[in-house]
This record gives sequence, structure tokens and C-alpha cells, in this order.
Amino acid sequence: MGEKHVVRFEPVGIEIEVDEGQTILRAAAENGVQLMHGCKEGQCAACKSFVLEGEDIELDSYSTFALPDYEKEEGQTLLCRAHAYEDLTIELLNYDEEIIRSGLPLRRGVVEVVSNEAVTHDMRHLVVKLVEPSEIKFFPGQYMDFVVPGTEETRSFSMANTPNREGIYEFVIKIYPGGLFSEHLADKIQVGDRLEVEAPFGTFTLRENRTSNLIFVGGGAGMAPVLGLLRSMAERGVERKATFYYGARTARDLCFEDELHELAEKIPDFRYVPALSEPAEGEPWEGHTGLITEVVKALEPTLEGADAYVCGPPPMVDAAIATLTALGVREQNIFYDKFTTTGEQEGQDGQ
Repeated sequence: MGEKHVVRFEPVGIEIEVDEGQTILRAAAENGVQLMHGCKEGQCAACKSFVLEGEDIELDSYSTFALPDYEKEEGQTLLCRAHAYEDLTIELLNYDEEIIRSGLPLRRGVVEVVSNEAVTHDMRHLVVKLVEPSEIKFFPGQYMDFVVPGTEETRSFSMANTPNREGIYEFVIKIYPGGLFSEHLADKIQVGDRLEVEAPFGTFTLRENRTSNLIFVGGGAGMAPVLGLLRSMAERGVERKATFYYGARTARDLCFEDELHELAEKIPDFRYVPALSEPAEGEPWEGHTGLITEVVKALEPTLEGADAYVCGPPPMVDAAIATLTALGVREQNIFYDKFTTTGEQEGQDGQ
């Protein structure tokens, strides 16, 4: 561990101490300050901020797509990669007053595998039960880090369940060839195995102080956090008009279909809209076809005033954000998680 420095966040006026060995984002989380973030790997730019005072900052490796050189020269930084070597004042460019002060404590623990079952040809439904500590709290839509067995590497996966007293956590995980965790999940992890974890992370959570209509857009393992949010809405009787647009290539890439149709009976004014971008020849599909963003455009003449939640592969997320803003959703009301993969420095859902 190194020396500690004071980092002040504006315009919210919050100060924390940051050890030189920590990233600023990590230190904030340990202090219960929930800054906006996604991948924690310098890939998604969700934590991009501006340095108002102080210059002595060093960054761990990151993608220049998330922080181009010209933005860095202007004073912008990525809090998930930034180490402070003097006192700093940081202007948060992306923050939420409701979320920032509601952070839950990070806790490390051990879970035991309850089940590990295929839900499509390339996605697994992993269910684990907490062994220790007695509780790890989280909000629906957040994610958990897993230590890859036999390594010091971690991978992040969104929880598909709602908080419960039984300490059960569910995940929908895509299997990638060569994926450090996912190949382990596909070939080695068995019921009864124990895994080291840490949680909660992420800000893909329902903004409870709003009553606006909800648009969810997902693809692949992006099913997990949306399923968690919808299950929570059903449990708590949340009455907000909601539509879930889910994109898949073929019918064999769809999952949790029965439950999603059942949720339409439990959540007032909820609609589930799956779409296939590459339906197999002769496939008996009567639903929507095309890219999920095209389907959103076709079915939603305007989304002005809505809140949008988007999760899935980065290209899909970027295309969805462009589509949603064009349809009238304000940028500050679009909340997203980009699920990066191994070749992209493994952010959330990094396999």
C-alpha cells in the first residue's frame, strides 16, 4: 500500500481518501460512494471524468476508444484505471444523485455451485449459494466478480435474481471459445464446487424516484440484469409501463421465454418483444426479424420522456444508444452495461 491522498468529487462535494495502490473507483466503492461505472477495465467509458485540480495521476492500461489521447490531454480520465499521487478535485461527468450516496459495502466471499445448466447452445444458467460471509447485499441489476479457479484473474457477471435471504445468486453466462472463465464453466465447474467472489458492482439499477416508461434493450448474456430488474418489479408491484426488446440471431439463442411471458401477466403494462436477426431457413418463427435496434425503430415512433436500460455486446449497446436518443430519450436517462470479452481486456461478462 502507498500513501493516501484526498480526492474531492464535484459537483456533489464528496471527499474520500485514496491509497496510491487503489484506483479512484475502487476507493470510492470501499467508502460507500457509488460512482457510475461499468466494466472496471477501461473499456466502456462509463466512469469518464474531468480532473479539475491536480496533475499527478497514473492510469493502468485502458482502451483509447474509451479515452482518446486528445481527451486525456484535455484533462479527462477514467476513474476505474486512475491512481492518485496527490490530492485531486474531480468533476463527475456522468453521475446520479440518487445512486451516488446509496452504495452498498463491497464484500468478498465464497459461493458453492448449486447448478450449472445450458439454457441455449452457448449460454449457461449458473446458480450459486453463498457459503461465507452470511450476507452480500446487492441491488437488482448489479454484478459480481468471480475469481477464475487456479488464477488471480477475475471475471464479472450480472446477477439475474433479486436479493433473497437464502443467499442464492443466478447468472446467465455466454460461453466463448478460449474464455478463461467460460471454458472453465463449460467443461470443469461441477455442482458442489466452491468459488471466490466479490460484490456488489455496477449502477445498472432501477431509478426508484422516477415514474417514466421503461425501455429495456438486451442481447446475449444481457438477459441477466434485465431479468433481475423485471423480477424485482414483479415482486414489488412496480407499476410502470415497460417493454423489453431482446435480440438474438436464431430461435435457439432465445432463453427464459416462458418466464418472460409469465412476467407479462405479473407486471401491469409489460411487453416482451424478442427479435431474430438471422432466423434459420425454414425456422417456424412468426415474431419480429432484423437487428433489435431496427425493431425498436419500427415499433416506437417516439420514446420522449422514457428511461432506457441497455445491456449486451458493445456494438449493440452503442447502436441502441444512438437509436434511443434519436427517438427522444435523453442521454442522462439511458443506463447501460457493455459486456466486453477477453479480446477487449475483459470487462463485465468478460469470459
